Amino acid sequence: MMDFPKEGTRIRIPDFTQLIDMASESVGGKVLFSTDDFFAPAENLIKSESPMFKEHEYTEFGKWMDGWETRRKRIPGHDWCIVKLGVQGIIRGFDVDISYFLGDYAPRISIQAANLEKDKQPEIPQRGLRTGSAATPQEFEAIAKLKSNNWHYLVPMTELKLGKPASSHNYFAVNSLQRWTHIRLNIFPDGGIARLRVYGTGQKDWTLADPKEPLDLVAISSGGACVGFSNALCGHPNNIIGVGKAKSMADGWETARRVDRPPILKNDENGILLAQGCEWAVFRLAHPGVITQIEIDTEHFKGNSPDSCKLDGCVLTTHEEEIMMRRKWILPVHKWKPLLPITKLSPNESHSFNSLTLELQDVITHVRFTMSPDGGVSRLRLKGYPSSICLLRPREKPSLRFSVKPGFRENL
Repeated sequence: MMDFPKEGTRIRIPDFTQLIDMASESVGGKVLFSTDDFFAPAENLIKSESPMFKEHEYTEFGKWMDGWETRRKRIPGHDWCIVKLGVQGIIRGFDVDISYFLGDYAPRISIQAANLEKDKQPEIPQRGLRTGSAATPQEFEAIAKLKSNNWHYLVPMTELKLGKPASSHNYFAVNSLQRWTHIRLNIFPDGGIARLRVYGTGQKDWTLADPKEPLDLVAISSGGACVGFSNALCGHPNNIIGVGKAKSMADGWETARRVDRPPILKNDENGILLAQGCEWAVFRLAHPGVITQIEIDTEHFKGNSPDSCKLDGCVLTTHEEEIMMRRKWILPVHKWKPLLPITKLSPNESHSFNSLTLELQDVITHVRFTMSPDGGVSRLRLKGYPSSICLLRPREKPSLRFSVKPGFRENL
């Protein structure tokens, strides 16, 4: 048996599942190659929705399954596939889901990764419809140019464990801080996997950005992340800095109705609802910078959008962020600088505002989005210009490497 590195470890209740699924088809993930797709194609691995089971449905090749399932191998070797990540960056963990594959799941897996430059990626044949087929010699020849056998192991060969039929997850933590663009999922020797989730944070090459064009500094695809919040009834706040437009309310962040809201509601002279409480989320920017434009989208939230919101920013080092997380983000008032004053919001509508930093030219690292009194938001975009200044203390490393700590469970 091969000697595999001992990096991947199984954990029970992972915080990394609150991060973006970097391989999902919804963010541009793509299956480049699979050795075999006889019963069900590898494209099912990266579907955004949860797997389903159709008890009495069959295809001409066998039982219909919502996952990737290879034929029972009768030749030497094992099956594997390669996925190009839609969001490229730092991988924090995997979910290898074998739901509904009760008697046909792959008994063992390993996962490798590579960081491939765009101009060095070979031409890979389009896959098309794959059910009932296996990779051709031409496809094997093309994919061999990637030399995926030599990619870095993030999860060594590990046995998979069955859980509940409809919820059979195998979680693996990853400690690597390297940027990855592709992964290779190996199954030993054959079988089925329902879904493969690759959780992590995006990492953008800011040196390639046009200095004249404003960028979304909080985008999760570039490395932005929620590092604390007050409430999340439906959907994690990370959803609102996700890729593209929200597909539904489930793709946004919605809080519970506050129980301290007044029995009879009233407005102030500006039409803002008078309410004591509020809900909030703090985000670390993907890169320190000056925010010039704010976009807040309440699409899909037609009867449950916030009445109003505001946005504040501050500058924190990585050490200070850790302290604030332990203190539940009770930050001194003077630290927060207003980026958007209290502003009325409308249901199911996209709102655009100029940030106050347009005049102040303040560089910030973190923002606090506050909604009043409660409700749901689908997207938050903070466009501006990245700054090259160093914000860490002299004794620390002279660069900002931001990442979501697995320990931010205390904020969940």
